[in-house]
Amino acid sequence: MKTERLTVAQALVRFLAAQRVERDGQEDRLVHGVLGIFGHGQVAGLGVALAERPDLLRFIRVQNEQAAVHTAIAFAKHRRRMGVLAVTSSIGPGATNMLTGAAAATVNRLPVLLLPSDYFASRIPDPVLQQLEHPTQHDVSANDAFRPLSRFFTRITRPEQMLDALPQAMRVLTDPVETGAVVVSLPEDVQAEAYDWPAAFFAPRVWRVRRPPPEPAAVARAAELLAGSQRPLVVVGGGVRYSQAEEALRAFAEAFGLPVVESQAGKGALPTEHPLNLGPLGANGGLAANRLARRADLVLAVGTRLGDFVTASKTAFQNPDVRFIGLNVAPFDAAKMSGLMLVADAREGLLALSAALKERNYPGTGRTYRRELARLKARWEEEVKKLTAPGDGGLTQAQVIAIANRVYGDDAVVINAAGSLPGDLLKLWRTNNPLGYHLEYGYSTMGYEIAAGLGVRLADPEARVLVFVGDGSYLMMNSEIVTAVAEGLDFTVLLVDNHGFQSIHGLQRSVGSPSFGNELRFRNPKTGLLDGEVVPVDFVQHARSMGAKTWRAVTLEELEAALQEAKEADGVRVVVAEVDPEARVPNFEGWWEVPVPEVSNLTEVRKARRAFERGKAKQRPVLQPAEEA
Repeated sequence: MKTERLTVAQALVRFLAAQRVERDGQEDRLVHGVLGIFGHGQVAGLGVALAERPDLLRFIRVQNEQAAVHTAIAFAKHRRRMGVLAVTSSIGPGATNMLTGAAAATVNRLPVLLLPSDYFASRIPDPVLQQLEHPTQHDVSANDAFRPLSRFFTRITRPEQMLDALPQAMRVLTDPVETGAVVVSLPEDVQAEAYDWPAAFFAPRVWRVRRPPPEPAAVARAAELLAGSQRPLVVVGGGVRYSQAEEALRAFAEAFGLPVVESQAGKGALPTEHPLNLGPLGANGGLAANRLARRADLVLAVGTRLGDFVTASKTAFQNPDVRFIGLNVAPFDAAKMSGLMLVADAREGLLALSAALKERNYPGTGRTYRRELARLKARWEEEVKKLTAPGDGGLTQAQVIAIANRVYGDDAVVINAAGSLPGDLLKLWRTNNPLGYHLEYGYSTMGYEIAAGLGVRLADPEARVLVFVGDGSYLMMNSEIVTAVAEGLDFTVLLVDNHGFQSIHGLQRSVGSPSFGNELRFRNPKTGLLDGEVVPVDFVQHARSMGAKTWRAVTLEELEAALQEAKEADGVRVVVAEVDPEARVPNFEGWWEVPVPEVSNLTEVRKARRAFERGKAKQRPVLQPAEEA
């Protein structure tokens, strides 16, 4: 057998560079590069291997390991899970900095490859710098914290373990059901050990992303349920995006007059202006979708995991006879709401279901229902226009979104993750680009936004990228502006300054609590509390100091002019817009379960508790008997 003598780190680089991914005849490399920060744990192992062969894997030096994982998540999301970035860290804090990103990747079912260093496998120099010690579990490592956060975890303690572990890692990265964070933990001494590797280990390998079709019996039963319904509703999630099922969804909806409502991950699967797109559903939903959901008698959930924001904490669907069909590649998600499981790739499932309905001569929804859809669509569009119309006061967040949408166009890629912006963007942003709405809302990670701008630009150098970020998220993680500047990447950051964590501030007051600890204010020497004046932060100067081009806007006219200039500029552009923190987009008949104290001496808390109990009374945790196809 022909062999090559290489270190573990050298073999890892060679192996990763040889992996390919393919779906529907489209083939590309699987691993597009490595992000990271070097420390003693891998600078002499993986660091040397990457430096020796820069032709195999591009290396990007980042400023924060958590941000690096966010960049990798955004890259995979924008490429519809058809390509990944790896992230490497040293032992200790570098590794544990990646834990939040690992959880975000796994929650969102997005593939990232994490390569943290680990303690010496030999155990001779224990405890090495930054090694976690445990008095009764001698082999435990800080990296063991990745186990519950990842879809695959392995620790390489002998070189030959890589022969099996790495193909298994690639299998999970390319599996549409099992994908998420993949962690290959690399003891720092093992990285430098040499081994005689079979040459075949480095041969190019193509990993084909499967498109499982649905079972015929399940399709027949689903078609029977749909044909028998009077008020059907289609809920779309990220699975539509990842299976490239947008055209199949459009054809399916149009053929049968089926209303489509959106989750955060599913927004953009059907263009916002399409007459059958009734907008967002659930706790952050709009008027049309929430009213339709309340009376729906059949819900087809396509590629969504039906999180609590989509189901309004299981209060969205109030029809006592409502039935559910779960079309999902993952049986775990297809089984939710005790519905009929239609386990399949989203595109294949929609095509099969469409064919079955045509075979049954299903004419689609009735004329009365379609007229209702048109009325609700028009009513919702009127609400959006009211929210985004110019006013007499200062800037509102809704106005900022509308102006940015107008300037950057409905084909731009808008990025966000946390705060009040996700709910407002879900309701107000207009897009005709299937990849144009990029929200990380499965884990809703503050600090994701700017790092994600890097990821999208790395995934698509031609994309017009607009990063929305609140001042709270910006202060939490902004350092990747430096990375973007160093890499020559172009995108715009629209920093919405409302002086603190206003999303949670609003929620805090809605449950009866007084204002406490959420606004960015000085400590008041008279009260001893954080209720002094607003802390003035010069975000324009801060972003400029990191190499960004900057603008400040306090009026509608200034904001539009700044965005126009930023759009035509190059590099990283940061536009700071100060908004009225109290001008909020209202709730449109959605509900979200946030427990309120049963006992309190505050009148507002007691009032909020009564409202909470009314919401709880509408919950329907088990909506129908479980049904087998």
